[in-house]
Amino acid sequence: MHYDLIVCGAGPAGSIAAATAARAGLKVALIEKYPLPRHKTCGGGIPMVIESFLYDLSPTAFVETRINHIRHTWNFSDEFLTPINADVTGNPLSLWMLQRSIFDNELSQQAVRAGVDLQDNLAVTSVEIEKTVVRVHLRSFSNNLNNKEKMVFSATANWVIGADGASGETVKATNLRKNPKIALAMEAEIPYDWNIENPNLNPELVHLEYGATQNGYGWIFPKKDHLNIGSGLFYTKNYKTSDIKSVNQDLKKVILDYLNSLNIKYDANHIRFRAHPLPYWSRKEDLHTKDGMILLAGDAAGLINPLFFDGILHAAKSGVIAAECIINNDTQNYSRRIYNEISKDFNTAYKISRFFYKYPEFCYQNIVKRDMSTRTAVRLISGEILYGEIPGKMISQITKHLKNKYLGSVKRK
Repeated sequence: MHYDLIVCGAGPAGSIAAATAARAGLKVALIEKYPLPRHKTCGGGIPMVIESFLYDLSPTAFVETRINHIRHTWNFSDEFLTPINADVTGNPLSLWMLQRSIFDNELSQQAVRAGVDLQDNLAVTSVEIEKTVVRVHLRSFSNNLNNKEKMVFSATANWVIGADGASGETVKATNLRKNPKIALAMEAEIPYDWNIENPNLNPELVHLEYGATQNGYGWIFPKKDHLNIGSGLFYTKNYKTSDIKSVNQDLKKVILDYLNSLNIKYDANHIRFRAHPLPYWSRKEDLHTKDGMILLAGDAAGLINPLFFDGILHAAKSGVIAAECIINNDTQNYSRRIYNEISKDFNTAYKISRFFYKYPEFCYQNIVKRDMSTRTAVRLISGEILYGEIPGKMISQITKHLKNKYLGSVKRK
């Protein structure tokens, strides 16, 4: 079978890219390794501006809760509770909470309505560029109680979009994204009944914890019938395999400490901890092959924000850009567009993050706990303002604080 475009991976980047291309009249196949709907390890928080990338998909199909307050803590104490939209004259902002299994499935079905040939339970085993086409080798499994039949075949396309993650077969085929920066995160989903009274929990409230995780933060995201509780270790050394077990234990401890700090009942024997890598942006690099036949999008392109470590919105944007470049036969400009429209601003975010995670307590006391910092963070995540607009003000505030703290003490002596 030959297509104009084969998209590998039915996450937000892949499904949105496939739908965009199909709407322009291209013959598109969307390949997903697991049967849909499938679980995807992810906190599941997104800014409401994602709606502009959803075409005819209504938020009511996947939004479980809408966040208007954030509770920040340092070592599970020193609470700072603040609304996102306090004393604001501009556009009200919100964060949406969703389950990726539902969200991704809705996006894939939207792609089908646009005319995409969706094939799930189909693994990409390799990708290779031939003279005028890209060949995608595939493997499917037909599972029965008594037998397991393996089917191996291939399909070709004029272009391929790799949206199958940082370790996907498409990335391997391109020889791009060498030595990517990878953060580590772990989460657990704890069933929760919102009829139970707990003064610290609210379906419109997100919790963020900064002191318990070195070089990262912890979170509690409220969902319809559970809490997504997690912790991320964002800036790490090159851990050996033997170190990963220790890191995982540290992340598990943060999750359990979070539960205990808020008096949330749980059965330790039935908690399923899920760890996952976060391929975050750290430098400008090529994200398409020299011939422009294979393009990387979403996590495969390392488009996770290096400060907040959110990635869904950036994945959606990259999917649209990839499809547009193919539609316009302009794939040689894909990497440039991704950099100019998404990751260029990550340069500043990366610099801020290195300071923030190196001096987390100082930043918590003097940045996080400022009245407008939470809204500013949501505006940044939403793309309403750029990270490049922040450093001057932040440096001025830090300098002023240091002068007051240290020069003041010298004068008193």
